[in-house]
Amino acid sequence: MSRLILVLALSLFGAASADAHALLQKAFPPVGSTVPSAPSELWLRFSEGVEPAFCTVAVRNAAGADFVAGSPRTAPDNARQLLVGLNRLPPGAYRVDWHATSVDTHKTEGSYTFTVAP
Repeated sequence: MSRLILVLALSLFGAASADAHALLQKAFPPVGSTVPSAPSELWLRFSEGVEPAFCTVAVRNAAGADFVAGSPRTAPDNARQLLVGLNRLPPGAYRVDWHATSVDTHKTEGSYTFTVAP
């Protein structure tokens, strides 16, 4: 009986809850990079699956114009990879601002820059 009580107590109080969040692991264009040609698509790879309906991505130049074309979507074979189309990017510096909601509803956000320099 005491063994059963101990097992129940440990299962209720001893296990910490896993507060997983979708953390950015990799991006294209890469964080802080200079790319020689303008990409037609941006992707962000996270540590866990994301819900594209609750994710946002903005790609802005120094003047604040947003170059995102369409809504974010996940890659067909990878729910951890968020894709977004881009309108033609002229040469210059860009800031990516993202908000992601993981499949377990935790929210994360971040930003990074890249430059297009032919």
